[in-house]
Amino acid sequence: MKLRPYPEYKDSGVAWVLKIPVHWSIRRNGTLFAQRNETNWPDLPILEVSLKTGVTVRNLDNLARKQMMSDRSLYKRAARGDLAYNMMRMWQGAVGVVPQDGLVSPAYVVVRPYSHAVPKFYEYQFRMAAYKAEVDGYSRGIVKDRNRLYWEDFKRIPSLFPKYEEQTQIARFLDWKTAQIDRFIRNKRRLIELLKEKKQALINQAVTGRIDVRTGKPYPEYKDSGVPWLGKVPAGWNIKRLKFLCRNVNQQTSEKAPDEAYIALENVESWTGRITFPDGEITFDSLVKKFKPGDILFGKLRPYLAKVTRPSMSGVCVGEFLVLRIMSDDLLGEFLEYKLRSNQIINLVNSSTYGAKMPRADWTFIGNIRFSYPSRKEQEAIVSFIQHISKSIDTAITGTQRETDLMQEYRTRLISDVVTGKLDVRGVVVPDFEKQVEDVTTPDDSEIPACDHEAMA
Repeated sequence: MKLRPYPEYKDSGVAWVLKIPVHWSIRRNGTLFAQRNETNWPDLPILEVSLKTGVTVRNLDNLARKQMMSDRSLYKRAARGDLAYNMMRMWQGAVGVVPQDGLVSPAYVVVRPYSHAVPKFYEYQFRMAAYKAEVDGYSRGIVKDRNRLYWEDFKRIPSLFPKYEEQTQIARFLDWKTAQIDRFIRNKRRLIELLKEKKQALINQAVTGRIDVRTGKPYPEYKDSGVPWLGKVPAGWNIKRLKFLCRNVNQQTSEKAPDEAYIALENVESWTGRITFPDGEITFDSLVKKFKPGDILFGKLRPYLAKVTRPSMSGVCVGEFLVLRIMSDDLLGEFLEYKLRSNQIINLVNSSTYGAKMPRADWTFIGNIRFSYPSRKEQEAIVSFIQHISKSIDTAITGTQRETDLMQEYRTRLISDVVTGKLDVRGVVVPDFEKQVEDVTTPDDSEIPACDHEAMA
């Protein structure tokens, strides 16, 4: 779309947007919104606000997120079309248009738009980085993370004010374009997940003997392993208990040499084994384990996360890792790493865990696993195959992720340019479309419940 600037601009008089279209003006929020402070509506549904998707109805059927409330009559009513924001998170963009009548925490602020203010236009405006910085300046508190934006301060913040019809057009245009962008991002993220699944499936097939990597077909002959969960294995493969192939090293220390690495569970990526080393000085609250280059670290806490890696240097790791050192010349370290990170082994180990909240596996079970493996030469071929397909698929994933990142940047820039009047969308014909309410942000984007008791403290 070839969007162009407005024909003429003027100084805005506010720091966060220097120039605005000549027919726009600046108004304080108190002239655009009135505070709604209504209680004693206990039968309304509970609402929540996401930092990215705005206000939605809370799903109390999800027991993991259920929050008990002592007296719902004390909660504020938010009417459809209002704006609601979290006082402590407004500077992060925790604000949105209310989709239906509901309840929010007394620690939240609910504002009712006057007839000349389009709530969706202002939701886009309030979520802009420049505006969030402005909000931060009006917020009050002893600690930044606890700064609150009270109604008395919110109503003093200057906002952009096009005419009502233009606000409506801008909001509708952005709804349309962001729906297209969000659909593109969702599809790309699904593609990334499919590529990851394909990669893991190929690795599983290779290390379990379901395909012969030299031919790309199943092996010509299989034999019964005698182990129900293992089933049939290629006729030429060996079967031994893992404890006869590697040993569990438990060399503990309270110190780390300057040239040694430190690895905690959070430093290992699930299912890939990629290590992200921590920055800064490392201190230990308890003893740690020593490992050597080529040792395999197997995360025994929540083993379903598949935190399995093979460092190329010496170091220390937290006690939640098993340190496995190969004892047999028949076994290749790279092959063992891939095998231990396969779905087959991870699912088996996970089935043996104890502890409901913090499930752990132990070496007694893992060491007794009947382990199937081919000759060393064939292991080398399998490792070479896995490295080749991993490189190819990882390249595709990186390219797809880059497309997603660029589209996210474009989305942010488009919203900013249209809301601040850098681009004129008045003449754009917006077709009928369906906008899905779906968060396409990164997985670590948190949601802030509208009945958040922390906000009430």
